[in-house]
Amino acid sequence: MTEAIKQHEQWRGKIEIAVRADILAPGALAVAYTPGVAEPCLEIQKDVSRSFDLTRRWNTVAVVTDGTAVLGLGDIGPEAGMPVMEGKAALFKAFADVDAIPLCIRSKDAEEIARTIALLSGSFGGINLEDIAAPRCFEIEALLKEMCDIPIFHDDQHGTAVVTLAGLTNALKVVGKDKSSKILISGAGAAGCAIAELLFADGFDDITLMNSRGVIRADEEQSSERLNNLAKITNKRDVKGGLDVAIVGMDVFIGVSAPNILKPEMVANMAKNAIVFACANPTPEIMPDLAKAAGAAVVATGRSDFANQINNVAAFPGIFRGALDARAKDITQQMNLAAAYAIAGLVTDEELNAEYIIPNALDMRVPKAVAVAVQTAAIKN
Repeated sequence: MTEAIKQHEQWRGKIEIAVRADILAPGALAVAYTPGVAEPCLEIQKDVSRSFDLTRRWNTVAVVTDGTAVLGLGDIGPEAGMPVMEGKAALFKAFADVDAIPLCIRSKDAEEIARTIALLSGSFGGINLEDIAAPRCFEIEALLKEMCDIPIFHDDQHGTAVVTLAGLTNALKVVGKDKSSKILISGAGAAGCAIAELLFADGFDDITLMNSRGVIRADEEQSSERLNNLAKITNKRDVKGGLDVAIVGMDVFIGVSAPNILKPEMVANMAKNAIVFACANPTPEIMPDLAKAAGAAVVATGRSDFANQINNVAAFPGIFRGALDARAKDITQQMNLAAAYAIAGLVTDEELNAEYIIPNALDMRVPKAVAVAVQTAAIKN
Protein backbone atom coordinates (compact mmCIF):
# COMPACT_ATOMS: atom_id res chain seq x y z
CA MET A 1 0.00 0.00 0.00
CA THR A 2 1.49 3.34 -1.03
CA GLU A 3 1.85 6.35 1.25
CA ALA A 4 -0.84 8.20 -0.75
CA ILE A 5 -3.36 5.41 -0.18
CA LYS A 6 -2.49 5.24 3.50
CA GLN A 7 -2.94 8.96 3.93
CA HIS A 8 -6.21 9.07 2.03
CA GLU A 9 -7.58 6.19 4.12
CA GLN A 10 -6.54 8.05 7.23
CA TRP A 11 -8.00 11.40 6.07
CA ARG A 12 -11.20 9.91 4.62
CA GLY A 13 -11.53 13.16 2.71
CA LYS A 14 -9.31 16.25 2.56
CA ILE A 15 -12.05 18.77 3.35
CA GLU A 16 -15.01 19.03 5.74
CA ILE A 17 -17.85 21.38 6.67
CA ALA A 18 -17.34 23.71 9.65
CA VAL A 19 -20.15 25.40 11.57
CA ARG A 20 -19.73 29.19 11.84
CA ALA A 21 -22.82 29.87 13.98
CA ASP A 22 -22.82 28.94 17.67
CA ILE A 23 -26.16 27.16 17.49
CA LEU A 24 -25.77 25.60 20.96
CA ALA A 25 -25.73 28.92 22.82
CA PRO A 26 -28.97 29.88 24.60
CA GLY A 27 -31.41 31.34 22.09
CA ALA A 28 -29.00 30.91 19.18
CA LEU A 29 -30.93 28.12 17.52
CA ALA A 30 -34.00 30.32 17.25
CA VAL A 31 -31.92 32.87 15.31
CA ALA A 32 -29.82 30.54 13.17
CA TYR A 33 -32.74 28.23 12.43
CA THR A 34 -36.47 28.40 13.04
CA PRO A 35 -38.16 30.78 13.58
CA GLY A 36 -35.56 33.52 13.04
CA VAL A 37 -34.12 32.11 9.80
CA ALA A 38 -37.35 33.04 8.01
CA GLU A 39 -36.29 36.70 8.02
CA PRO A 40 -33.16 36.28 5.84
CA CYS A 41 -35.13 33.91 3.61
CA LEU A 42 -37.73 36.59 2.95
CA GLU A 43 -35.02 39.22 2.49
CA ILE A 44 -33.40 37.08 -0.24
CA GLN A 45 -36.82 36.46 -1.80
CA LYS A 46 -37.14 40.22 -2.30
CA ASP A 47 -33.56 40.61 -3.61
CA VAL A 48 -31.60 37.52 -4.67
CA SER A 49 -28.31 39.42 -4.51
CA ARG A 50 -28.75 39.50 -0.73
CA SER A 51 -27.87 35.79 -0.77
CA PHE A 52 -24.26 36.97 -1.00
CA ASP A 53 -24.66 38.97 2.23
CA LEU A 54 -26.79 36.62 4.30
CA THR A 55 -25.33 33.20 3.41
CA ARG A 56 -21.92 31.69 2.70
CA ARG A 57 -22.59 31.91 -1.04
CA TRP A 58 -20.25 34.91 -1.26
CA ASN A 59 -17.26 32.70 -0.44
CA THR A 60 -18.24 29.35 -1.97
CA VAL A 61 -17.29 27.90 -5.35
CA ALA A 62 -18.07 24.58 -6.99
CA VAL A 63 -15.18 22.50 -8.32
CA VAL A 64 -16.78 20.53 -11.15
CA THR A 65 -15.56 17.58 -13.22
CA ASP A 66 -16.95 14.84 -15.42
CA GLY A 67 -13.83 12.75 -14.81
CA THR A 68 -12.76 12.65 -18.46
CA ALA A 69 -9.31 14.27 -18.21
CA VAL A 70 -8.08 13.70 -14.67
CA LEU A 71 -4.40 14.62 -14.24
CA GLY A 72 -2.49 12.43 -16.67
CA LEU A 73 -4.87 9.53 -16.12
CA GLY A 74 -7.44 10.36 -18.78
CA ASP A 75 -11.09 9.32 -18.66
CA ILE A 76 -11.31 7.53 -15.31
CA GLY A 77 -14.83 8.57 -14.33
CA PRO A 78 -16.30 11.23 -12.01
CA GLU A 79 -15.96 9.28 -8.76
CA ALA A 80 -12.31 8.48 -9.50
CA GLY A 81 -11.73 12.19 -10.04
CA MET A 82 -13.02 13.01 -6.56
CA PRO A 83 -9.61 12.87 -4.81
CA VAL A 84 -8.33 15.51 -7.21
CA MET A 85 -11.42 17.69 -6.75
CA GLU A 86 -11.03 17.43 -2.97
CA GLY A 87 -7.38 18.36 -3.35
CA LYS A 88 -8.36 21.38 -5.40
CA ALA A 89 -10.87 22.38 -2.75
CA ALA A 90 -8.18 22.05 -0.07
CA LEU A 91 -5.90 24.35 -2.07
CA PHE A 92 -8.67 26.92 -2.43
CA LYS A 93 -9.08 26.98 1.33
CA ALA A 94 -5.41 26.87 2.28
CA PHE A 95 -4.25 29.57 -0.13
CA ALA A 96 -7.21 31.95 -0.34
CA ASP A 97 -9.74 30.97 2.36
CA VAL A 98 -12.27 30.11 -0.34
CA ASP A 99 -14.76 27.36 0.48
CA ALA A 100 -14.96 24.90 -2.42
CA ILE A 101 -17.37 22.01 -2.92
CA PRO A 102 -16.46 19.12 -5.28
CA LEU A 103 -19.19 18.19 -7.77
CA CYS A 104 -18.46 15.07 -9.85
CA ILE A 105 -21.09 14.73 -12.56
CA ARG A 106 -22.05 11.42 -14.17
CA SER A 107 -22.42 12.67 -17.72
CA LYS A 108 -20.36 13.31 -20.84
CA ASP A 109 -23.00 15.46 -22.50
CA ALA A 110 -21.94 19.12 -22.58
CA GLU A 111 -25.47 20.51 -22.50
CA GLU A 112 -26.52 18.19 -19.68
CA ILE A 113 -23.46 19.07 -17.62
CA ALA A 114 -23.92 22.79 -18.21
CA ARG A 115 -27.61 22.63 -17.32
CA THR A 116 -26.83 20.68 -14.14
CA ILE A 117 -24.28 23.27 -13.03
CA ALA A 118 -26.54 26.17 -13.98
CA LEU A 119 -29.42 24.73 -11.95
CA LEU A 120 -27.15 24.54 -8.91
CA SER A 121 -25.44 27.91 -9.45
CA GLY A 122 -27.66 29.73 -6.94
CA SER A 123 -25.68 27.96 -4.20
CA PHE A 124 -22.31 29.31 -5.34
CA GLY A 125 -20.37 32.51 -5.93
CA GLY A 126 -18.31 30.96 -8.73
CA ILE A 127 -17.71 27.79 -10.73
CA ASN A 128 -14.30 26.19 -11.29
CA LEU A 129 -14.34 23.62 -14.10
CA GLU A 130 -11.68 20.95 -13.74
CA ASP A 131 -10.29 17.98 -15.64
CA ILE A 132 -12.89 17.98 -18.43
CA ALA A 133 -11.65 16.80 -21.82
CA ALA A 134 -11.50 19.10 -24.85
CA PRO A 135 -13.49 20.12 -26.81
CA ARG A 136 -16.30 19.44 -24.31
CA CYS A 137 -14.69 21.76 -21.77
CA PHE A 138 -14.91 24.64 -24.28
CA GLU A 139 -18.57 23.95 -24.94
CA ILE A 140 -19.46 23.72 -21.24
CA GLU A 141 -17.63 26.93 -20.40
CA ALA A 142 -19.31 28.83 -23.25
CA LEU A 143 -22.76 27.53 -22.30
CA LEU A 144 -22.29 28.39 -18.63
CA LYS A 145 -21.13 31.92 -19.39
CA GLU A 146 -24.45 32.43 -21.15
CA MET A 147 -26.54 30.71 -18.49
CA CYS A 148 -24.99 31.97 -15.24
CA ASP A 149 -24.43 35.34 -13.58
CA ILE A 150 -21.39 34.23 -11.56
CA PRO A 151 -17.75 33.71 -12.63
CA ILE A 152 -17.01 30.59 -14.69
CA PHE A 153 -13.35 29.59 -14.77
CA HIS A 154 -11.78 26.52 -16.36
CA ASP A 155 -8.49 26.22 -14.51
CA ASP A 156 -6.90 23.79 -16.96
CA GLN A 157 -7.28 26.54 -19.55
CA HIS A 158 -7.07 29.93 -17.91
CA GLY A 159 -5.11 29.09 -14.78
CA THR A 160 -2.42 27.45 -16.91
CA ALA A 161 -2.40 30.42 -19.27
CA VAL A 162 -2.01 32.94 -16.43
CA VAL A 163 0.95 31.18 -14.83
CA THR A 164 2.57 30.57 -18.22
CA LEU A 165 2.35 34.25 -19.11
CA ALA A 166 3.75 35.21 -15.71
CA GLY A 167 6.76 32.94 -16.18
CA LEU A 168 7.26 33.95 -19.81
CA THR A 169 7.18 37.66 -18.92
CA ASN A 170 10.14 37.20 -16.61
CA ALA A 171 11.94 34.67 -18.81
CA LEU A 172 11.98 37.20 -21.64
CA LYS A 173 13.56 39.74 -19.29
CA VAL A 174 16.31 37.26 -18.46
CA VAL A 175 17.24 36.71 -22.11
CA GLY A 176 16.67 40.31 -23.21
CA LYS A 177 13.79 39.58 -25.60
CA ASP A 178 10.30 41.07 -25.92
CA LYS A 179 6.79 40.45 -27.26
CA SER A 180 8.05 40.25 -30.83
CA SER A 181 9.52 36.85 -29.95
CA LYS A 182 8.54 33.86 -32.09
CA ILE A 183 6.56 31.41 -29.96
CA LEU A 184 5.67 27.79 -30.65
CA ILE A 185 2.93 26.18 -28.55
CA SER A 186 2.88 22.38 -28.66
CA GLY A 187 -0.55 21.12 -27.65
CA ALA A 188 -3.78 22.54 -29.05
CA GLY A 189 -6.10 21.32 -26.34
CA ALA A 190 -7.63 23.32 -23.51
CA ALA A 191 -4.38 24.69 -22.10
CA GLY A 192 -2.68 25.38 -25.44
CA CYS A 193 -5.64 27.32 -26.83
CA ALA A 194 -6.01 29.41 -23.68
CA ILE A 195 -2.29 30.18 -23.57
CA ALA A 196 -2.36 31.37 -27.17
CA GLU A 197 -5.41 33.56 -26.54
CA LEU A 198 -3.95 35.17 -23.42
CA LEU A 199 -0.61 35.82 -25.15
CA PHE A 200 -2.44 37.52 -28.00
CA ALA A 201 -4.41 39.57 -25.46
CA ASP A 202 -1.11 40.69 -23.94
CA GLY A 203 0.29 41.88 -27.27
CA PHE A 204 2.27 38.89 -28.56
CA ASP A 205 1.52 38.38 -32.24
CA ASP A 206 3.93 35.76 -33.61
CA ILE A 207 2.52 32.50 -32.30
CA THR A 208 2.48 29.09 -33.96
CA LEU A 209 0.16 26.45 -32.53
CA MET A 210 0.45 22.74 -33.20
CA ASN A 211 -0.88 19.37 -32.13
CA SER A 212 0.22 15.79 -32.71
CA ARG A 213 -0.78 16.06 -36.38
CA GLY A 214 1.34 19.13 -37.03
CA VAL A 215 0.97 22.90 -37.24
CA ILE A 216 -2.56 24.30 -36.99
CA ARG A 217 -3.25 25.97 -40.33
CA ALA A 218 -5.98 28.26 -41.62
CA ASP A 219 -6.38 26.27 -44.84
CA GLU A 220 -7.41 23.14 -42.93
CA GLU A 221 -10.68 22.54 -41.08
CA GLN A 222 -10.08 22.17 -37.36
CA SER A 223 -11.92 20.14 -34.72
CA SER A 224 -13.60 23.15 -33.11
CA GLU A 225 -14.64 26.70 -33.94
CA ARG A 226 -12.14 27.90 -31.37
CA LEU A 227 -9.27 26.21 -33.22
CA ASN A 228 -10.57 27.55 -36.53
CA ASN A 229 -10.43 31.06 -35.08
CA LEU A 230 -6.92 30.54 -33.73
CA ALA A 231 -5.79 29.12 -37.06
CA LYS A 232 -6.63 32.47 -38.68
CA ILE A 233 -4.28 34.46 -36.46
CA THR A 234 -1.42 32.01 -35.79
CA ASN A 235 1.36 30.60 -38.00
CA LYS A 236 2.44 33.89 -39.59
CA ARG A 237 5.16 32.17 -41.64
CA ASP A 238 2.79 29.55 -43.06
CA VAL A 239 4.81 26.65 -41.65
CA LYS A 240 3.82 23.13 -42.64
CA GLY A 241 4.90 19.97 -40.89
CA GLY A 242 5.69 18.60 -37.46
CA LEU A 243 7.65 19.71 -34.43
CA ASP A 244 11.07 19.23 -36.02
CA VAL A 245 10.16 21.74 -38.74
CA ALA A 246 8.06 24.17 -36.73
CA ILE A 247 10.62 24.72 -33.99
CA VAL A 248 13.41 25.99 -36.25
CA GLY A 249 14.28 29.58 -35.30
CA MET A 250 11.73 29.83 -32.51
CA ASP A 251 12.55 32.00 -29.49
CA VAL A 252 10.10 30.22 -27.20
CA PHE A 253 8.76 26.68 -26.94
CA ILE A 254 5.71 26.16 -24.71
CA GLY A 255 4.77 22.53 -24.29
CA VAL A 256 1.44 21.38 -22.89
CA SER A 257 1.41 18.17 -24.84
CA ALA A 258 3.23 14.87 -24.40
CA PRO A 259 6.38 13.48 -22.74
CA ASN A 260 9.78 13.36 -24.41
CA ILE A 261 8.69 14.77 -27.79
CA LEU A 262 11.19 17.65 -27.80
CA LYS A 263 14.61 16.33 -28.74
CA PRO A 264 17.91 18.06 -27.93
CA GLU A 265 18.64 18.59 -31.63
CA MET A 266 15.31 20.44 -31.93
CA VAL A 267 16.28 22.80 -29.09
CA ALA A 268 19.62 23.34 -30.81
CA ASN A 269 17.71 24.55 -33.89
CA MET A 270 15.87 27.24 -31.93
CA ALA A 271 17.00 30.86 -31.84
CA LYS A 272 19.90 31.92 -29.62
CA ASN A 273 19.00 32.26 -25.92
CA ALA A 274 15.90 30.17 -26.39
CA ILE A 275 13.24 29.69 -23.72
CA VAL A 276 11.75 26.22 -23.15
CA PHE A 277 8.62 25.65 -21.08
CA ALA A 278 8.22 21.85 -21.05
CA CYS A 279 5.06 21.52 -18.96
CA ALA A 280 3.70 18.05 -19.75
CA ASN A 281 3.15 16.20 -16.46
CA PRO A 282 4.53 14.15 -14.89
CA THR A 283 7.12 13.69 -17.65
CA PRO A 284 7.97 16.90 -19.54
CA GLU A 285 8.51 17.24 -23.28
CA ILE A 286 12.23 17.38 -22.50
CA MET A 287 14.18 17.14 -19.26
CA PRO A 288 15.72 20.45 -18.16
CA ASP A 289 19.32 19.21 -18.24
CA LEU A 290 18.94 18.05 -21.84
CA ALA A 291 17.32 21.33 -22.89
CA LYS A 292 20.06 23.40 -21.28
CA ALA A 293 22.81 21.26 -22.75
CA ALA A 294 21.25 21.83 -26.18
CA GLY A 295 21.35 25.61 -25.76
CA ALA A 296 18.19 26.69 -23.94
CA ALA A 297 18.86 29.72 -21.73
CA VAL A 298 15.76 29.39 -19.52
CA VAL A 299 13.84 26.18 -18.84
CA ALA A 300 10.60 25.71 -16.91
CA THR A 301 8.47 22.63 -16.24
CA GLY A 302 5.32 21.73 -14.34
CA ARG A 303 7.29 19.84 -11.70
CA SER A 304 8.24 20.91 -8.20
CA ASP A 305 11.56 19.07 -8.26
CA PHE A 306 12.99 21.42 -10.92
CA ALA A 307 13.48 25.18 -10.92
CA ASN A 308 10.77 27.40 -12.41
CA GLN A 309 7.66 25.35 -11.74
CA ILE A 310 4.65 26.48 -13.79
CA ASN A 311 1.96 25.60 -11.26
CA ASN A 312 -1.71 26.65 -11.43
CA VAL A 313 -1.84 27.02 -7.67
CA ALA A 314 -0.16 30.38 -8.21
CA ALA A 315 -3.24 31.55 -10.09
CA PHE A 316 -6.64 30.09 -9.30
CA PRO A 317 -6.94 30.70 -5.51
CA GLY A 318 -6.10 34.38 -5.82
CA ILE A 319 -8.16 34.82 -8.98
CA PHE A 320 -11.27 33.49 -7.26
CA ARG A 321 -10.53 35.42 -4.07
CA GLY A 322 -10.37 38.64 -6.07
CA ALA A 323 -13.41 37.82 -8.19
CA LEU A 324 -15.51 36.89 -5.15
CA ASP A 325 -14.44 40.00 -3.23
CA ALA A 326 -15.39 42.16 -6.21
CA ARG A 327 -18.62 40.18 -6.61
CA ALA A 328 -17.71 39.85 -10.29
CA LYS A 329 -20.12 38.19 -12.68
CA ASP A 330 -17.34 36.96 -14.96
CA ILE A 331 -13.57 36.45 -15.03
CA THR A 332 -12.31 38.43 -18.01
CA GLN A 333 -9.03 38.38 -19.91
CA GLN A 334 -8.17 41.70 -18.25
CA MET A 335 -8.51 40.01 -14.88
CA ASN A 336 -6.36 37.10 -16.08
CA LEU A 337 -3.72 39.54 -17.36
CA ALA A 338 -3.76 41.37 -14.03
CA ALA A 339 -3.19 38.06 -12.25
CA ALA A 340 -0.24 37.20 -14.51
CA TYR A 341 1.37 40.61 -13.99
CA ALA A 342 0.92 40.31 -10.23
CA ILE A 343 2.65 36.91 -10.14
CA ALA A 344 5.52 38.06 -12.36
CA GLY A 345 5.94 41.25 -10.35
CA LEU A 346 6.72 39.38 -7.15
CA VAL A 347 10.13 38.46 -8.59
CA THR A 348 12.31 41.55 -8.20
CA ASP A 349 14.92 42.57 -10.75
CA GLU A 350 17.59 41.70 -8.20
CA GLU A 351 16.19 38.19 -7.71
CA LEU A 352 15.43 37.48 -11.36
CA ASN A 353 17.67 34.91 -13.04
CA ALA A 354 17.43 31.86 -15.31
CA GLU A 355 16.67 29.61 -12.32
CA TYR A 356 14.10 31.93 -10.72
CA ILE A 357 11.52 33.43 -13.06
CA ILE A 358 8.39 32.75 -11.01
CA PRO A 359 7.59 32.60 -7.28
CA ASN A 360 7.46 29.25 -5.56
CA ALA A 361 4.03 27.63 -5.62
CA LEU A 362 3.92 27.74 -1.80
CA ASP A 363 4.81 31.44 -1.59
CA MET A 364 1.86 32.87 0.36
CA ARG A 365 2.48 36.35 -1.06
CA VAL A 366 1.15 35.11 -4.40
CA PRO A 367 -2.58 34.58 -3.70
CA LYS A 368 -2.80 37.89 -1.86
CA ALA A 369 -1.12 39.83 -4.68
CA VAL A 370 -3.24 38.08 -7.31
CA ALA A 371 -6.46 38.70 -5.36
CA VAL A 372 -5.79 42.43 -5.06
CA ALA A 373 -4.88 42.73 -8.75
CA VAL A 374 -7.92 40.76 -9.92
CA GLN A 375 -10.30 42.65 -7.64
CA THR A 376 -8.94 45.95 -8.93
CA ALA A 377 -9.27 44.84 -12.54
CA ALA A 378 -12.82 43.59 -11.92
CA ILE A 379 -13.88 46.91 -10.41
CA LYS A 380 -12.35 48.82 -13.35
CA ASN A 381 -14.31 46.65 -15.76
